[in-house]
Amino acid sequence: MANNAAEAENSITITAVVTTKVPLSLSNVEDILGRTFHLELASAQLDPKTGMEKDTIKGYARCVSQKEGNANYEGKLVVPANFGEVGAVLVENEHPTELFIKTIVLNGSLTGTLNITCNSWVHSKSENPQKRVFFTNKSYLPSQTPSGLRGLREKELENLRGDGKGERKAFERIYDYDKYNDLGDPDSSDELARPVLGGEEHPYPRRCRTGRDPCDKDPLSEKRSLSIYVPRDEEFSDVKTLTFYCETISAALDALLPQIRATLTDSNLGFPSFLAIDSLFIQGMELPQVENQGLLKKLSSGLAKAIKHGDTILRFKIPKLLAGDHFSWLREEEFARQTLAGVNPYSIQLVTEWPLKSELDPKIYGPLESAITTAIVEQGIGHQMTINEAINGKKLFMLDYHDLLLPCVKKVRDIEGTTLYGSRTLFFLNPDGTLKPLAIELTRPPIDDKPQWKQVFLPSTDTIDSWLWRLAKSHVCAHESGYHELVSHWLRTHCCTEPYIIAANRQLSAMHPIYRFLHPHFRYTMKINSLARLALINGNGIIESSFSLRKYSMELSSVAYDKFWRFDMEGLPADLIRRGMAVKDQTAEHGVKLTIKDYPFADDGLLIWTATKQWVSDYVNHYYPDASLVESDQELQAWWTEVRTQGHGDKKDEPWWPVLETQENLIEILTTIIWVASCHHSAVNFGQYAYGGYFPNRPTIARTNMPTEDPSEQDLKKFMEKPTLALLQSFPSQIQATTVMTVLDVLSTHSIDEEYLGGKIEATWADNPVTKDAFEKFNERLKEIEAIIDARNTDLKLKNRTGAGIVPYQLLKPFSDSGLTGMGIPNSISI
Repeated sequence: MANNAAEAENSITITAVVTTKVPLSLSNVEDILGRTFHLELASAQLDPKTGMEKDTIKGYARCVSQKEGNANYEGKLVVPANFGEVGAVLVENEHPTELFIKTIVLNGSLTGTLNITCNSWVHSKSENPQKRVFFTNKSYLPSQTPSGLRGLREKELENLRGDGKGERKAFERIYDYDKYNDLGDPDSSDELARPVLGGEEHPYPRRCRTGRDPCDKDPLSEKRSLSIYVPRDEEFSDVKTLTFYCETISAALDALLPQIRATLTDSNLGFPSFLAIDSLFIQGMELPQVENQGLLKKLSSGLAKAIKHGDTILRFKIPKLLAGDHFSWLREEEFARQTLAGVNPYSIQLVTEWPLKSELDPKIYGPLESAITTAIVEQGIGHQMTINEAINGKKLFMLDYHDLLLPCVKKVRDIEGTTLYGSRTLFFLNPDGTLKPLAIELTRPPIDDKPQWKQVFLPSTDTIDSWLWRLAKSHVCAHESGYHELVSHWLRTHCCTEPYIIAANRQLSAMHPIYRFLHPHFRYTMKINSLARLALINGNGIIESSFSLRKYSMELSSVAYDKFWRFDMEGLPADLIRRGMAVKDQTAEHGVKLTIKDYPFADDGLLIWTATKQWVSDYVNHYYPDASLVESDQELQAWWTEVRTQGHGDKKDEPWWPVLETQENLIEILTTIIWVASCHHSAVNFGQYAYGGYFPNRPTIARTNMPTEDPSEQDLKKFMEKPTLALLQSFPSQIQATTVMTVLDVLSTHSIDEEYLGGKIEATWADNPVTKDAFEKFNERLKEIEAIIDARNTDLKLKNRTGAGIVPYQLLKPFSDSGLTGMGIPNSISI
C-alpha cells in the first residue's frame, strides 16, 4: 500500500488527444460519439530490474468534439515518474468501422508536449484484434533504437510482411510480391488470355500480391475482380475520391466512355474530315442520356459539359498545342521540337555509328542495312558537310524503334484494324539549336511469301512525296505514342517504382529516417497502378483497344524492360549520357555538358536533379555521418537487397546494380528513386493532353499500311485522288480517339490534394532542426528554379521553347494549382 501511494505521488497524468478524420462515407456522425480508442503508452527504455520491456500504460480516449471534418478524442493516462520517455503509442479501435488517425498529441509529460504524426487508417478491433503501433516523430537507425522499442520495431515489420498466404482483405496493411498475372481474363474468353509478366520468358518488375484465386482455365493467372487489393494506407484519400481525381480511370470509364460507345456504334468508323475532328472542340459530340449525372459532373475541367433535353454534349477543351497554332502539328520543325520539349523527351538519341544497321537475325528479319544512305543524308543537309563530319560533330540524332518493333510486325498485322512497321527517324542539328527532320525509314520484315520491304520517306515540296511523308510521320508518331505510354511512362515510372514501395514497407521501420524520407514519394502509386491494371493495361483495356500493338502492348513493355532497363541509368545525368545527349564534364555546372544546348527537358531537369541531390545529401549525411553506418544498417541493406532480388528479381544477377556501402551510394540511389517518382513521371505525364489531346499530332495507332507497300493500282488511285482521306483513314477511329482524349484529359490533371516536390515539409523533418533547415533551403532553391524556367521561356534565342505559337516548356516547373495546368512536379506518381 505504501509503495502504491509513493508511486501515485510520483506519477504524472498525461492527456492524450487523438485527432481523426471523420470519414465522408460515415452516414451518421453520432456513430463515433461515445466510442473509444484503447491506448497504450510504450516506454522507450527497458525495465532496469528485469531487462524486459516495461508494462505499457493503458487508458481510453473518448470522442469529445467534432468540427470541420475532424473528431477529437481525449483520455487521461497516469504514468509513473520512472516510466521514462514515451517511444510509441499502441492503439485499438473500438468503433465498428475503420477510422483515419491524423495525430496523437501527449500533453503533460516531463519532457513537454509530444506530437506523433500518424496519418493512417486504423482497422476496427472487430475486424482484426491486432494493435496498431505509432512511433514518435523522432527517427532512429536500427542500431540506435531505444532498447524498449526494439521488439516493437521488429514485430511491426513482421506484421507488414505477412505470411504470403490467403487472399488479402481490404483493411489489411500487408506488403508482398507477385507477378503481373492478372492482366488477362481467360475464364471470360480465350481471346482475353494474356501471358504472365515476370519470370524468365517475360522479365518484369513485381507488383503487390493480392492472393486472389487462380483462373480455372489458366492456373498461372489470377482471377480478375472489380476491386484490387492494395494495403489500406495506399488507398486514395476521401477528398481525392470524391473529387473524381482519385478514381481517375474507372470513374471516367463508368460515367462517360459507355456513352461514347453507345453513340459511336461502328468501332472502325474514322473521321470523315479534319472539320469533324475540330468539331470535338467547338460543337462537341452529343451523347445519349447519362444515368449517373453525378459521376459525370466529377470529370476534370478539361471537359466542358452542357445538358440539353436530358442529353449530354461532350466538348473537349482546346489543347495548348492547338490553341497556340492550329497548324503546328503539320510543321516539320514542331515534329522535331517535340522530341526535345514534348511529352516524351526520353527517346531522342545521338547517332554515333554509320551506316545504320539492325542487330536482329537477318535470316528472320531480312537484310540488316538501313535504306537511309549517305547520299540521302548529305543531300538532306544541303551538302554542308560530309556524313563523317556530321557524326563527329554530333549533328545527327534519331528516334529508333526499328529493332524493338520489327519482331512484333507479323503478329500485330494478324489483328484487324491495325498495322505496324519498324521505324527510324533521322534529324540534323541546325546551327540555331533546333532539329531538322531528314528521313523516315519504315520496314516490314519478310511475311509469308513476301520479302522484306523497306522505304525511306523525305520531306518534300512535291505533292506526292509530301503526302507520303505525312503518312510516314503519322506511323512514327503512333510508334512514339506507344513507346511513350508503355515504356517511358508506365514501365519506367509506375511499374518500376512499385517494388521500391513494397520493399520499403517490408524492411524499413516506420521510425527509420530513410523510410520517412521516401514515404512522400510513394503516395498513391500502388493505388493508381492497381487502377491501371483494372482498366488501362488489362486485356482489351484502353491501351490494347487504342494503340498500334493492341494485345501485344504489355509484352512490348516486358521486352523493353529486359533489353534496356537498368537502375543505374534511370537518374537524369546517366540517362542523358547513355543516349549521347550529354557527356561527363566536371567543369560544367551539373557535372555534364549537353550535346544539344537548347534541350528544355534536360536543361530544366538538371536544375531539379542537382537541387534534389543536395537535399538528399544534407539529409543522408545528417543520419549517416560515417560510411560504416550505411554498411551496418541491417534494415537499409535488407531493403536494397529485396529491391534487387525480389522486386526486380528478374534482373537480380546483373552486374550494374549499385552497391550500398557509402553515403555517396545511398545518395545516388535515393536521388534516382525520387527523380523517377517525381520529375520523370511529371515530364511524361502532365503534358499528355496538351500534346495528345489533338490526336493528329500524336495518333496512338496507325490503322492502314503505306500506300506504296505492295500497292495495287486501285490503292494508288485512291491515294492520288484523295490523299487527305488516306491520312484520316490511318488515324485512330472515332471511338479510339475520343476514348484516349478523355483518358488523357484525366491523367494530365492535378488533384486538389496534390503534394509537390519541395512544397510541404513532413512533420518528422520539421521536428529536427538540421533536416528542417535543409528542406527550407531545398524549397527556396525550387522557387528560384521556377523563376529561371520562366525566364528561359521568354528567351527568344531558345527556339525549342519560345516562338510564335510555341507551347512554352513548363512541365518541370515545381509547383502548380490543381487542374489541367501543364506544370507542377508532384512528390509521387499519384495519377
